[in-house]
Amino acid sequence: MNEQAPATGIIRLTIQGSAMTSNMIVPTCRINGHSVPTRYGVQDLTVWPGPNHIELQAQWMRTYGQAALDVTVDPGQVVPVFYAAPLHQFTTGNIGFTKQKRGGVGCLVATIAVPLVIALLAVLLALATR
Repeated sequence: MNEQAPATGIIRLTIQGSAMTSNMIVPTCRINGHSVPTRYGVQDLTVWPGPNHIELQAQWMRTYGQAALDVTVDPGQVVPVFYAAPLHQFTTGNIGFTKQKRGGVGCLVATIAVPLVIALLAVLLALATR
């Protein structure tokens, strides 16, 4: 008789950020192709012992922040996995076994800094031409 092993492994998934600091829509998660409910913060996901493939992605106007990781879980083992969505929609997310940095910092800083520099130059030019 071919019986499957009991689902005794745990992936302790931490989705970094919150609805205020990341995205109002929680990133979606698939383990071995099956959707699992998620939330920001720490959550324990029960999985079959052995190799598991976890994929996460964020969604706003488009799908972004895609990241995937292969995790081997032994029976009774808890494996920590951390996911960080990027700061903008034009790059991938980060996933790993330790806390992750959020990608896209340079693009975000440029998006904020360029208009400020242009406004400052306009003010300086107006003052200089008086």
